[in-house]
Amino acid sequence: MKEIFLQLSQNKIFITTLSAWLIAQTMKVFIGVVQKKRLDFRLFVGTGGMPSSHVAGAACLATSIGLEYGFDSVFFALAASFAIVVMFDAQGVRRATGKQARILNKITDDIYWQGKIHDGRLRELIGHTPLEVIGGFLVGVLIAILAR
Repeated sequence: MKEIFLQLSQNKIFITTLSAWLIAQTMKVFIGVVQKKRLDFRLFVGTGGMPSSHVAGAACLATSIGLEYGFDSVFFALAASFAIVVMFDAQGVRRATGKQARILNKITDDIYWQGKIHDGRLRELIGHTPLEVIGGFLVGVLIAILAR
């Protein structure tokens, strides 16, 4: 087990990708402070927001692999395909889920005020806008290039 952690700690692509995710999550907190005028640590551990940390990590992974093994390698093809799926999911499927949650919460509020339901609210900030996905992509690519 110790050897696995040692190998992971020496894997530059893994460390760079993890760093991109952490930096993007941290950026969300700072952007939240500017927008909301208060510190909300939930932005660090939650989903959604600017930039997309999922996309930042996937873009960083693909870019790091492309820089290390070549953009014509099978490794880059796999990582880039993975990044495309992550970007599509972040902007499409997860965003639609957030919209559905917002509508269901409105319905729940309407029913609650009529005294017929007492269930909790659904999480609405699940997916990303296209701008948040682009922001995550740019953060990931930039970190991969800087880490080289």
